[in-house]
Order: sequence, then C-alpha cells, then structure tokens
Amino acid sequence: MPKNEKLKSILIIGSGPIVIGQACEFDYSGSQSLRSLKEDGIETILINSNPATIMTDPSMADHVYLLPLTTKSIIKILKEHPHIDAVLPTMGGQTALNLCIEADEKGIWEDFGVELIGVDINAINITEDREQFRELMGKIGVDMAPQATATSFLKGKEIAQEFGFPLCIRSSFTLGGAGAAIVYEEEDFDKLLRRGLEVSPIHEVMIDKAMMGWKEYELELLRDRNDNVVIICSIENMDPMGIHTGDSITVAPAMTLSDRTYQKMRDMAIKMMRSIGDFEGGCNVQFAVSPDEKEDIIAIEINPRVSRSSALASKATGYPIAKIATKLAIGYTLDELDNQITKSTSALFEPTLDYVIVKIPRWNFDKFEGSDRTLGLQMKAVGEVMGIGRSFQEALHKATQSLEIKRNGLGADGKGYNDYNQIIEKLTNASWDRVFAIYDAIEMGIPLSQIYDITKIDMWYLKQYEELFQLQKEISNYTIDTLDKDLLLEAKQKGYGDRQIAHMLGCLESQVYNKREEMNIQRVYKLVDTCAAEFTAKTPYYYSTFENVVETASGEQYVHNESIVSDKKKIVVLGSGPNRIGQGIEFDYCCVHGVLAAAECGYETIMINCNPETVSTDFDTADKLYFEPVFWEHIYDIIRHEKPEGVIVQLGGQTALKLAEKLTKYGIKIIGTSFESLDLAEDRGSFSKLLKENNIPYPEFGVAENADEALALADELDFPILVRPSYVLGGQGMKIVINKEELVEHVVDLLRKIPNNKLLLDHYLDGAIEAEADAICDADGNVYIIGIMEHIEPCGVHSGDSNATLPAFNLGDLVMQQIIDHTHTIARALNTVGLINIQFAIKNDVVYIIEANPRASRTVPFIAKAYKEPYVNYATKVMLGEKKVTDFNFNPQLDGYAIKQPVFSFNKFPNVDKRLGPEMKSTGESILFIDSLKDDEFYDLYSRRKMYLSK
Repeated sequence: MPKNEKLKSILIIGSGPIVIGQACEFDYSGSQSLRSLKEDGIETILINSNPATIMTDPSMADHVYLLPLTTKSIIKILKEHPHIDAVLPTMGGQTALNLCIEADEKGIWEDFGVELIGVDINAINITEDREQFRELMGKIGVDMAPQATATSFLKGKEIAQEFGFPLCIRSSFTLGGAGAAIVYEEEDFDKLLRRGLEVSPIHEVMIDKAMMGWKEYELELLRDRNDNVVIICSIENMDPMGIHTGDSITVAPAMTLSDRTYQKMRDMAIKMMRSIGDFEGGCNVQFAVSPDEKEDIIAIEINPRVSRSSALASKATGYPIAKIATKLAIGYTLDELDNQITKSTSALFEPTLDYVIVKIPRWNFDKFEGSDRTLGLQMKAVGEVMGIGRSFQEALHKATQSLEIKRNGLGADGKGYNDYNQIIEKLTNASWDRVFAIYDAIEMGIPLSQIYDITKIDMWYLKQYEELFQLQKEISNYTIDTLDKDLLLEAKQKGYGDRQIAHMLGCLESQVYNKREEMNIQRVYKLVDTCAAEFTAKTPYYYSTFENVVETASGEQYVHNESIVSDKKKIVVLGSGPNRIGQGIEFDYCCVHGVLAAAECGYETIMINCNPETVSTDFDTADKLYFEPVFWEHIYDIIRHEKPEGVIVQLGGQTALKLAEKLTKYGIKIIGTSFESLDLAEDRGSFSKLLKENNIPYPEFGVAENADEALALADELDFPILVRPSYVLGGQGMKIVINKEELVEHVVDLLRKIPNNKLLLDHYLDGAIEAEADAICDADGNVYIIGIMEHIEPCGVHSGDSNATLPAFNLGDLVMQQIIDHTHTIARALNTVGLINIQFAIKNDVVYIIEANPRASRTVPFIAKAYKEPYVNYATKVMLGEKKVTDFNFNPQLDGYAIKQPVFSFNKFPNVDKRLGPEMKSTGESILFIDSLKDDEFYDLYSRRKMYLSK
C-alpha cells in the first residue's frame, strides 16, 4: 500500500483537447499516472474532455468524466464522489494547473476537503508569476536575465526604454509561449506588447533583455518527501536562445557542456526546486548558458509539473517520469521504488545513456496559408519525432527520416536548397527546415564560421554536419561496384539511409541493400536500459545501429544483437509517426488497442513507432517496442529479423497505410484488408467504377494531370468544383473553385507543390448535408455499423473540422436506410476485413458517396467513447481472423447525443484566414454530451454552422 494510507481516492485532471503547445505528451503522462495509482489499489477519477486519447479509455480509470475542464465540472464530480481525498493536477499540463488554481481561488478544494498532491499552490503561483519568480531567484542567488514586469502598456514602454533592444516579451500564465515574442526594432514593440498583455489571463508580461545566441538547456528532476532529488535527464537545445524549446531541435544527453558547468547547473536546479515549495513530484528547469569559455548560467524558468520534455526524457532514458512522480506524490520515496527497466536497481539511481537521442519538431505550416513560418518564442510545432543512435549523427539522420516530409534524411536526396540567398535567408530566420539548410550551406561551401555567426548553433554540431558532408563527398567518388566495406559501414553507422547512399553512387536503393547483404553489414538492435548496460534490463525496448564485426580467439565472427527473437507467433503494428493536422492522437489510441487485442489472441506484439509523446511508444505497451522511423528500410529490417505472421497497417493512419504497397511487393502479409482493396478505395477511377456497378450515386468527377485537362473537365462538371490531389492526408491542397480563373490558379499551384500528382475534380454538391459512417466488416462479409454521424456544418468543411453529432439528428428514415445499405455494399465490395469509414453528401434525399477509407478513422475513438464499446479491440480480432463480426454482443449505450467539437490553434497564427473549407485545420477535439437537441449548446453550434465556410 502507499505510504500515505489516508489516500484512497484521487482525482486526476487531464489536459483537454490537443492544441499547439500542449499535445499528447500529457495523454502519455496521465495514462502512466493512472496505471501507477491502480497498482496501489487507489480509486481513480479522471476528468478530461478529449475523446481521442487512451487516457480517457474506460479501462484507464475507475471513473472517467468526459466533461469540459471547468470548475463547474469539478464541483459536479466532487458532489458525486464526496470521498475523493486528493487531486493530482501535475499530469495535465498548463490547462490542469490553471484549472487547479481557479478551483483553489474559489475555495472548492477546501469546501470538499480535497488535498492537493504532487505540487502546491504556492509553487504554481511563484513559477507562473514572473515577478515573484524573479524575486525568489534573487533571494537564493540564482542569476536571471535583466527583466521587469509590466501590467500596463505605459509600464512596458518605460521598461523597453531602460533595457534597449532586442527584448523578449513573455505573457504570464499562458501555454506554449502564447503571446511571447522577440522584439528587434522599436517600431514593432507597441503591437507585440499589446498582444502579450491581451493574451495573458492576468494581463501581465515579463520583459527580458534578450540573451540571443546563448545556449539553452533543460533538466528533468524528481523529488521525494525525504528531499532526495534525482536528475533524470539533461537535454540540450541545438538551437540557441530565442526559439521556443518545443520548436527547437533537442539532444540528450547534453553534448557541449563542460562537466564543471553541468555540475553547477545541477546544483542550481536542485536549489530552485527546493526553494519553490515543499512538495513531492516532478519539475522541469530551463537554463541559458553563455557561448564562451566562461559558461555563465542564468535560469529561464521552472515548471512544477511533468512537461513536454518529461515525455521526451522518459522515452530517451527509459525512466518513466510520470509513473514515478505519481508514486512520490502518494508518499513513496525514491529508494523504496524499483527502476522499472532493470527491476533490480533503485529509482534513486540516475539514468546513464550509452546512446544519443535527437528530437525534431514537426510543423504543419502548409495548413496555415499566410502564416509567419519563422520560429521564435511562441511554439508553432504540432508534433515531434525522436531518433535514437549510437552517435549524434546517426540519431539526427533517424529523426529526419521520421518526419515524413518526403526527405530521406539530411542531404544526399536531391531535394536540398542550392540558391545562396535562399540558404542565407533560411539560416538567418530560423525556419522549420533549417536542420536541412545547414547541410545545404556546407555543401555549397559556406564556411562554418559564417554559419556559426548567423545561427549561433554551437560549432560542435556544425562540425558533425561537416563530417557527414565530407563522407558524402568521398562516397560520391565511387560506384556501387567499387565502394569498399569500411566506407559503406561508416555511412550506415552515421545514419545514412540506403536511398541516400544510392543517390551518392547513382544507383538503385535495392542495389545498396543487396551490397550490404553481400558484405554482411546488418542492423543490430540495442536495448534502452537506463544504465549503459551496467545491469541487466528486463524491458524489451530497442533501437537499431550498425557495429563492426568482432572476431573471437577461436575465429568466430559476430555482432552483438540484444534483440532475441522468440519462437512465438508475432504481429507487427505500424504506428502513425509524428502528430500532425489530419493525423493525431486518435491513431495512437487505435494502435494501442490493436496491440492489446493481438496480445489477447495469444500473439507476441511488436510496435514500431518514432513519436516520443505517445502511449504506443511506452516500453510496456507492446511485448517489444522498436523505437525506429516508420520508414521502409527500418521496418523491413525489423520484419526480416522478427519474421512475424503479418503486419497491421490500418490502425496507424496514412503513415502506415502508405507502406502497404511495399509490404505486399516484398511478400509480407498485411493483416486485415489487403493492399489491393486499400488501393482500390484510393484510386478514384476504380472506386467510381465499383460504385457504378453497385448503383450507388456519387458526384460527377474527372481526373486531370494539367491545367488544360482541368479546364476541359470544368465544362462537363459545372461549377462549383472541388479540386484535390490524390493520396493526401487531412484534405491537404483541397479547394472549392467557382470559376475558370480560380481553377487554373489552384491547379498550377498544386502541381508546383506536388509535382506529377493526379488531380481529382468533383462537382461540388452545394448546400448538401454531410454524414459519415464507421463500420467493422469480416472476411465473410458480415458488416456492423458502429456509428453514423451527421455534420452540423454543410458539405465542404473537412470532416475533421466539422462539429459532428452521434447519432444523426435530422436525417429521415429514407436517408438513413440509404446510408446503411451503401455502407454494407461498399464494405463488402472492397473486401474489407476490419474497419472502414465512409463519407456521404446528402442532397434532395439522395445519398452520394464522397469517399471510403478501409482503415481506422479519426472518428473511431470518439464513437467508442460515446457508446462505451471497445470497437478497435473487436476490429483487430476480426482482422486477425480470431473472431467474426457475428461473435460480438454489441451493446452501445448513449442517452441523448454526443457531439465531436473541433479545436483550433489559430491564436498561434494571428494573420491566418480562419475560414473553414475542405482542407483540415483543427489540431484536436473535445466531446460534448447533451440530453436533447433543445440544449442551448447545440442550438448555438447549429446557428453558427455556415459562419466560417470558405469556398
């Protein structure tokens, strides 16, 4: 039992819908925390409004409340559970902390006798109120940048006059650096100061002297009730100060810090954590270090909660910070807890890394037309990837291969910049692709000293880049036949993909692969073990690398592979890679359920994914986790090593689906719907033929490959016309055009951005109602529709951006019957085995088919939560052939209606057009339950349904 015997029932506050600045890392923390409390027999009550996450799964907590994160909801829960002893608000990011403070100010915790654990109110207030924090740091002798607080426009102007430019403006009590900016010129100051004051809920900003060019570091700390403190991980930002840490490329462990300065930083962090309050739990501390031999240290901020970096640090080290922080919050001490990976050492041991991790953020600027793409103090990334390697170079390459932006790694893929002015511009104004532009600059011959002067990225990193380019140059002198083993091995050890090496040699990727086979240059798998192999690890969490062959005294040659292959039957689940708009945490939910269902069917489960924020990459979700890019070369090597029965692709969104063709080509079995059927649904011509054969209506359409063909089609189709590229995600590049000028402009623009793509032109059904159905179908053609949702917005707004109701609210029996019939017919005609999502447009009581996706969709977790049914579990068992649809006793339960409400992060892009259209822009969603359509909230949504529609 926990050391604090009084704690029998605990309320956990989640982080709500995903927004830029607060993503699924808190789903991961919250899920770990709930499991940690369950182990101790504590009753868990969860409040969170996000239906797409594992955290809100009924299996995670004893009582899950999918309610808005407001004090009104808190009071409702506390009245229903008067025996709640404590609240743990540190697992739900800034949203949970802000709600906790508001409830404290209203006296709610006191009224219900609820204790606050894991943090104390004073600690939250001190760290959020930048003026209080500065005073405290002064008292304990921790240096900070010269700064002052302004609560009015006039005061802000006075401070700027005193400090001079450049300056940093940071809003108090905000998320992901909202309202923060660097001001270089006096003329920009007024506008940015006004915005900073408006964004802060208490209308306060801190104005700092900008420490531009200083290096930035983070430490993750844990403290117990006996005041033991451990530093779990040091993280270094490759980008210098001036870029939000969520938008920075980060590296662990810290690479360019002297040991003397690191020890000093540790001492400062521990002193800071102890000074802000007497509590047990986790803390994230950020520092800046001067880029000279003095290495002066100043504190930036401290967050008394698990953070975005805690998830990264947990995955980087294998030390589950949220799980241990929860144990500490309920009274355990670090020396009483086991290290979760070795099971034989104490949690008081600080992790040691014998590898390097690199995190690169994933941006989605293409969704925010007209947005400012330069990076600064305000976070703009929508997700992130992590690469693990034996060297910085290998980890950097693996991270760039994980991004899914059509790059094969750094350089050597023919996609770099080769215009001098453009490269200098990219280096000067940090942008999403500066990580690639540095390589291009070196390739162009720009000296490292000049790159350093512009970017202030530490020379050590730039020299690592230079080494990579030198290797590329050397390999380019050879052909596939003359390349020697040492050089090929070096390229692989430094992370170059076969595709890149083929580019250098002017040959095919398959030839490089065959050459590796011939020379016995094989990937080996190493454990993430927290202790640099000093103790035996019990947890199967792997990354790949390449090693030299070792020869024993007896002449035996081998490379040490720590991934032992069992003789059990195995299933691989492909993850969905980095979060982005159109493919978010809902696919992680599906992957986790797929893994659990396969395990229930007796399979050994293998997860491949590269997203550090997710539950699917937790080291004990699957039997084996390979933290690797969802990139063909890496996947193929794992599959050859493990020899699974097959691979599940339909749970990992478009990322996994895109690999189906190659898997099929290489004779690897796809579990569930075959590649042929997946491809048939994507190929508009073949799919329309299928619809025609089954007498199912669809909007008139045509396919064009250039503007002339598009113009000829327009005469047949009639405007308005919906134009879209094929094989894209989240409606990317979709637009409704109303005349020939607009059509030509958009077609030319699309073909410039996505060359050689086929464009689909559909007659747009103006004023139609949109609906969608999700269903499960088995190999015998049994179909069960899990839910039919009606969109509140009219047809033309992307389904991910629509408010959608479950069940449908005003489709008549005739229309509903057509939807049911069409769903059954299409699911069978596509030979679906598993999940399928079909979207419909309804006009004049005729149901037209917009598209069908035979895979898990964005809406599956929402329907599962609304109806309290584990549909992904059922679908996975159907895919595996273990069950038929008719074997399940479906029993959906929903009184009234559930509404899926999209959430947008437009506040990060103030100049962007906020109108909605066929291209998805929302970053997350919440769920709203209403008893009837007379509810005010439904009425409000319905009355505004056409407000943002853009053509």
